[in-house]
Amino acid sequence: MALIIAARRTAVVPRGGAFSTLHPHELAAAVIDAMLRDTGLNPGDIGQIFLSNALGGGGNPARMAALFSGLGHVSGISIDAQCAGGLDAIAMAAAWVDAGFARAVIAGGSESFSRRPLRATQPGQDGAPRFYTRPPFSPFPEQDPDLTVAADHLARDLGISRQEQDDFAIESHRKAMAAQDVLRAEIVSIRGVDGDAFARRLTIKTASRSKTLAGSVSAAATAVEADGAAFCLVVADDMGTLADHAVSICAHASVGADSALPGMAPVSAIKRVLAASALTSHDLSAIEVMEAYAAQAIACIRLGDLPEDRTNISGGALARGHPIGASGAILVCRAFHELTRRPGPALCTIAAAGGIGSALIVDASV
Repeated sequence: MALIIAARRTAVVPRGGAFSTLHPHELAAAVIDAMLRDTGLNPGDIGQIFLSNALGGGGNPARMAALFSGLGHVSGISIDAQCAGGLDAIAMAAAWVDAGFARAVIAGGSESFSRRPLRATQPGQDGAPRFYTRPPFSPFPEQDPDLTVAADHLARDLGISRQEQDDFAIESHRKAMAAQDVLRAEIVSIRGVDGDAFARRLTIKTASRSKTLAGSVSAAATAVEADGAAFCLVVADDMGTLADHAVSICAHASVGADSALPGMAPVSAIKRVLAASALTSHDLSAIEVMEAYAAQAIACIRLGDLPEDRTNISGGALARGHPIGASGAILVCRAFHELTRRPGPALCTIAAAGGIGSALIVDASV
């Protein structure tokens, strides 16, 4: 069974902030270097890097990160599963290690909203390129809604009011502010930034005045676009002694669901990994649920029967931001560090555009 023996991340900084001039491979390299220092592994011990990136201009950002980190012997494998990619990269690393392809693999994600390229289709009949901000996530336009509109549809279907969404966001910020010292233990300082830049004392008054984006969905209850990176060091089980703290990767599920309601997709993934691990949600010591939208997080908690007192203990993405390709890996990094304080199994789960749900169980008691 593959182990995670180190997990680190950058701070998450809103687009246009302190990381705005940094490329994804530069963000990644800072985290990779820190994990090698944490564990004492030599660069030559690393057999592969899986890197999730959703907004880049193509190429192979995993290879860029390998070269920039002094890991020129590592080919690098880049994946794009949108929001779920960082979590799925870690599951792929575990499978790689369990198959014997490598004994130590770095996996996670790195994203820069600030430096994302302008994207355009080839010129049409009028001879002009057609620019777009996001690609289609379904071949059927009627099943490919704007993600904020989809979050509002989900809220309406489940009776989640704007007030409930805003209250959830307020609580996410409150928990993050209370946990700043805890969070700094996992963050690699870059340019003097050693804490998530967006977390603040959000009030009911401020949230209620925030812009309405679609129906009941407010700006306060939507994660901001951001830059950041997060990675885990995944190794064979006999290498667990290289670190004081290790967690086992026990189960993973990546499922396809209704692309018109992508926020619902994690529910099936949650049920699948819990069944595979012979656990119930109430056996979990910690739970990390992606908060791209408060409505989506509330739906996952409610329909997954997740105990709220163990969910996003130190705040979530509403209080830090959403560097898309890295967000799933941030969840796993968060769980890794939460389990140093409360050993046991943890669940990480995330929704992605196109109706994708991913979930991972890690365990510090195995």
